[in-house]
Amino acid sequence: MEQTSIYERNNELLERVQNGDAQAEAMLVEENAGLVRRIARRFLDRGTEYEDLVQIGTIGMIKAIRSFSLERGTVFSTYAVPLIVGEIRRHLRDDGPVKVSRIYKRQGVSLMHEKNRIETEEGREPGIAELAAACGLSVEEAAISLDAISPVTSLSDFVYGEDSVTYEGVLSDEESENESERICDRIALSQSISKLPPLWKKIVLLRYYRNLTQQQTATALGLTQVKISREEKKILAELRRELS
Repeated sequence: MEQTSIYERNNELLERVQNGDAQAEAMLVEENAGLVRRIARRFLDRGTEYEDLVQIGTIGMIKAIRSFSLERGTVFSTYAVPLIVGEIRRHLRDDGPVKVSRIYKRQGVSLMHEKNRIETEEGREPGIAELAAACGLSVEEAAISLDAISPVTSLSDFVYGEDSVTYEGVLSDEESENESERICDRIALSQSISKLPPLWKKIVLLRYYRNLTQQQTATALGLTQVKISREEKKILAELRRELS
């Protein structure tokens, strides 16, 4: 089925849903189940069975169906992805069998307090390594903790408050069409990075999130630039293998 026909089919069913057709809602969930399953696969190895993740993601899909507005002119899948991801992440953090996230949330709050203090008193934005050191955490712990308190933003949320543009409104048509796939790719990359050895995680964080050079990264980790270069090649090869 071509992309245009998927778009038209979704809109047809959404219009029927908004007119009170319960059967159309069930059909819409079924026809978009592939999107839910693709997202659910990105959250494997988190303590929740795959089929349970799919069921939880489906709740997000239903929420998207019931809150979607055809007047926005947005591709439905673009709107639905953040709600599906948010539903799964909420379960893993609050309702899943692993409760470690509560510790990360407390650490995340401490990190944000320190970040706000530095910004207010010194007028600059601190790096994650500085925040981690100030709170007695490793860089990896700080990164996980900050992620644990970051909300999932819906594309229908306002950027600057009510009466301003929405996040989806700042995307071009072409970007809107491909946003759901990009989100899935980012989830996949995040999951792949989480499986890397500690040293590799540090290198990725410093090189690609803090944008340090190989020499700066080497200095920060007490290694040589040659060592960083060699490890970086191995990391990239491993991520390509994991994502292929």
